[in-house]
This record gives sequence, C-alpha cells and structure tokens, in this order.
Amino acid sequence: MDKKLTRIFLWSGPRNISTTLMYSFAQRGDTIVFDEPLYAYYLSNTVARKYHPDAELIINSMENNGEKVIDIMTGYHKASVVFFKNMTHHLLNLNKDFLSQGLNIILTRDPKEMLPSFHKVIPNPTLKDVGYQEHLDLIDQFERRNAKYIVMDSKMILENPSSELNRLCHYADIPFTDEMLSWKSGARREDGLWAKHWYKNIHRSTGFLEYRQKTENFPNQLLPLLKECIPRYNRIIEKIK
Repeated sequence: MDKKLTRIFLWSGPRNISTTLMYSFAQRGDTIVFDEPLYAYYLSNTVARKYHPDAELIINSMENNGEKVIDIMTGYHKASVVFFKNMTHHLLNLNKDFLSQGLNIILTRDPKEMLPSFHKVIPNPTLKDVGYQEHLDLIDQFERRNAKYIVMDSKMILENPSSELNRLCHYADIPFTDEMLSWKSGARREDGLWAKHWYKNIHRSTGFLEYRQKTENFPNQLLPLLKECIPRYNRIIEKIK
C-alpha cells in the first residue's frame, strides 16, 4: 500500500447508509470519494441488468471492465485519502488480491429493516441481490489472508455517529473531524446516475439521521428471504469489535 495514500474500500449491502458515509467522507478536505465504480461491471455481467432502474444508462456511462475499474481504484490519486463506496455483490468473480492495497470496511444492516426498503425499488429480491453471503465470503478471505478489516452496522452508526466515525478513523489511521458529521442538503457531483432512484433521503439530509425503528409490517413475500439472511447477518455482526 502506498504510504502517502489511504485507500478506503467500503463494502456495503444495499439500502444501508453507505451513501451517508460517502457524504460524510466527502466533507474532509483531504479526501475524494467515488460512488459505486463497479456498478456497470455488475449490471453488464448479471441478470440484474433486466430489473435495476436505468441499467442501460449506467452501463453506457461507466467502465464495464471490472479489472480496469480495479486499476483505477488502486492507481494514483492526488488526495491523501480516497474513499470508494461499493456494494459487496458487485465484486462478482474479480480477483480480490487488490483488497490488500486498501483498508476494508464491511457495512451491514439488519435484514428486517433493509429488505422492505430494498423491495420498494427492486421487487422480490433474492439472496444474490442483497450481499449478506458476499459479506461472509469477504470476511473469510480477510481472515485467511490475515488482512485487517472492520465491521460496522448502520444502526450503531446512526445511534452514535461521532463515536463510530472515531472508531472508523482510528482504524484507518486518519484524524477524525467534526466536519464529517454534517453537510449541505442536496445532491453531490460524485453521485451516480442512479441517485434519483435511491438517494432521496440523503439529499434531504444535512447530517446523520436519527435512528428510528421501522414500525410497518414486514412483507409476507419476503419472509423466505429474511430466513436466509438472518443467520448470515448474525454471523457478520459477531465480527464487530
């Protein structure tokens, strides 16, 4: 890893607070952020191309070659901190040796809260759409390679953003700054083309939203998927230290 550059690879599941974390890091004067650079690669190589909003626009506007995207992620950047927001399931079958060139964050969320939110944009998702198994696979790779990683849960961050961001910055060996806790409402230039479908809440926000437990009934059609996700989620959060 380049000692002059801190690369942060965020590996999130969907409908998490990954965009909120991206906005948080974007407030730092020493940091540049990238929004899901592997998305077009993922869409062009999976059936998700058929049901993700604006899939063809995304594919036509971004690099589709996953190896070339990795070259960008591991290449030269002027900033001293580079933050890459990624979805874990976008990695697909790419060679994962590059992960040792950055600091890795696993960001997860309780499936009882995540699945209904995701279902509103992508109806009737499957396990391959939501990233819990891919999180476990990544954790297994990190541990087999004795690589350093950190696991974070969205609820914990929303309940105490200052404490959790301090923990994250300590892991990354960069100073925490209060500027990471707030931002101006509205879109950012780094937002992907998909922002209009997924980012309405973050665009209305000026900081980390207060955690509120969902009160709506869980959709019956998602119960089989929830049964698959819960044990995987429980294994992931066991790694929080």
